[in-house]
Amino acid sequence: TLPSGFAALDAELPGGGWPRRVLTELLLAHPGVGEMRLLAPALAAVAGCQRSVMLFDPPAALCAAALAQLGVDPLQMIVVHGREGAKGANLRHLLASADLLWALEQALKSGHVGAVLAWLPDGLRADALRRLQLAAQAHDGPVFLLRGIEMRRKPSAAPLRLALHAAAPDELSLHLLKRRGPPLAQPLKLTLARVLPPSLRARAAQRLVAPVPVAVETPLQDA
Repeated sequence: TLPSGFAALDAELPGGGWPRRVLTELLLAHPGVGEMRLLAPALAAVAGCQRSVMLFDPPAALCAAALAQLGVDPLQMIVVHGREGAKGANLRHLLASADLLWALEQALKSGHVGAVLAWLPDGLRADALRRLQLAAQAHDGPVFLLRGIEMRRKPSAAPLRLALHAAAPDELSLHLLKRRGPPLAQPLKLTLARVLPPSLRARAAQRLVAPVPVAVETPLQDA
């Protein structure tokens, strides 16, 4: 495993950190709830060993200054985008998914990447997730799949699944939906590194909404 950088989270993760050679699913109410700050300590450790971090189809451009502030070397980040040019957002997303999945699978099988983050469509087929899980077995590092919170009720080949909600501008509420062993009944509250200036933090606090309840998934749903 790779330490997450959060002692409370490592205490609940099997092996005491983010697992290697398997998929970890992060289910988000919306992008930007704090997922990058959650992963930053692990990504900083990977990049600090001069190993690349590959990001597949992130929903927004990366901010090099923010990454550096979090201790992540931006020079080790590789961003991969799908094909463009199709008309209509839905059609473009479907066309992008095929080549992105192929590139993601090849990257995992190569064994040359330090960590992988992939923003995948919610309508991804179950057999595609199983293929990625098999490919991840050749990857000596963490693999994070980021998907919508609606996927929490769908079965998944990922051995570790977490739902993330913003609890405050610099706090994250984390639900362990699936792990090796019993599910965690209560969510974890993690304090994240600050990257926003005070004025923007105050605006974010005003806009923050209460997190929605999350159903706990049992291992039987993935049989």
